[in-house]
Amino acid sequence: MKVEYRNLFTHFVFITKNRLLLIAEQNRERIEKYVTGIVANNNCQLYAIYANPEHMHFLVSRHPSIDEETLATIIEKSSTSFINNNKLCVGQFQWQTSCSAFSVSKKDVDKVCKYILNQKEHHKKVTFAEEYEQFMQFYQQTINPKK
Repeated sequence: MKVEYRNLFTHFVFITKNRLLLIAEQNRERIEKYVTGIVANNNCQLYAIYANPEHMHFLVSRHPSIDEETLATIIEKSSTSFINNNKLCVGQFQWQTSCSAFSVSKKDVDKVCKYILNQKEHHKKVTFAEEYEQFMQFYQQTINPKK
């Protein structure tokens, strides 16, 4: 059955292999624009993106024909090739073999966009390890609420 209307917002977090600082500031926007194109080419809409040195956040509205894992795999493979083919990092670039995908309600889209676009300032106060632990604690409580 065709889904005519949708509200499928997903906040993805990709992490570089071994959390190495591979994304240089001078290449950040180029990588972000490339990922934006991948998202658009898969009938999805990107709302916000920020590539940090060892991880990347982005929020998309997915088309019903593509699930999170398929979209993540396409972005992972294509962006890895793009970064390596254009020598946008020293050595061989790789993402970790898994990523995180968090559903976002329509009412929280603006808040998540602001959070993603504020990554540079955010990580002056909170390390990525601390940030990721907070995500896991929050979403584990959501998945397994205490009774």
